[in-house]
Amino acid sequence: MSDLQIALILLGILLILIVLLFNWWQDRRVRKQMQQHFPEREQDPLMSATPAAGRREPGLGAARAPDEDLPDDDPAEADPATEAVIDIAFAQSVASESLYQAVQTLTRVGNKPVRIFAEREGGGHRARLRAQETYMSMQLAVLLANRSGPLTDIEWSQLWTAAQGLAERFDGAIEGPEQGPVLQQAKELDAVCAHLDAQVGLALRLSEPHAISDVSSVLKDIGFMSHHGQLAWMSDTGLPRFTVLFDGLHAHEVKADSVSRIDLLLDLPRSPADEQAFSRMASVGRDLARRLDGELLDDQGRPVPDGADQAIDGQLLGMYARLSQAGFEAGDARTVRVFS
Repeated sequence: MSDLQIALILLGILLILIVLLFNWWQDRRVRKQMQQHFPEREQDPLMSATPAAGRREPGLGAARAPDEDLPDDDPAEADPATEAVIDIAFAQSVASESLYQAVQTLTRVGNKPVRIFAEREGGGHRARLRAQETYMSMQLAVLLANRSGPLTDIEWSQLWTAAQGLAERFDGAIEGPEQGPVLQQAKELDAVCAHLDAQVGLALRLSEPHAISDVSSVLKDIGFMSHHGQLAWMSDTGLPRFTVLFDGLHAHEVKADSVSRIDLLLDLPRSPADEQAFSRMASVGRDLARRLDGELLDDQGRPVPDGADQAIDGQLLGMYARLSQAGFEAGDARTVRVFS
């Protein structure tokens, strides 16, 4: 190698060193300028910052702040008499936010509602996911029967497929009953409930169409209240005794400006037991007939006689008793789930 080549190599190395030294000096100068504007803190602001006030993580219900006192167990749990349950055990704990994102759309399969429960790491049963908790297992509980009929093989398969997806997502193991016994239990529950189900209606046929706004005003004046999108006559316990239909529609479904018929509907399983269930509704119906110039009819289209109220009350009271004997308290959340 000639002297010229060696000299060029040394010159190249020197130039590289000069560039590196210049970059180091520039970087040091910029750091000093930044420190003057943003002095260092003893703690990293990202690590020491507290959550913003009011922030809530997702949950199946209203998530609670982590500093609130929570019971070890939520009272609600799966009901083996009316629900089929699939258990999923996770290989590792799953954060509430991750689990919520995975199950937030899993509320129904077909016409059957699905409830979700979780077992907290360290102990504790949850009917709702809570903020900043982790879970070791969960349950998917599907209703066996409701007014749409018994659980079908398609609905059960949909739930099982959803459970398999969750197990794959969180490296979990599934345990659940065989399809045959589940569908048989669903048919038996449906048969029992079919003999217990009852609805009693009265119709107020108006002499001429009335404006919906006027009718609604009269209903509210005499004591009806808004309840889940419908007008209802409420009990002392806050449950509807009977509800109103406008030409066969609930209040939130009505599109027309006027109405020709008003129905009062007593849904026995979904209303609290009442010794005067029919006479109370009939009395309100007669008052409405006077106020709105209409004729009160029974569900067969016949005028309602004044002397029939007590006899019908007795019949309905017997039906309430049969519901209770079968394990379904009228108006109870469990009963409402099945008779919906």
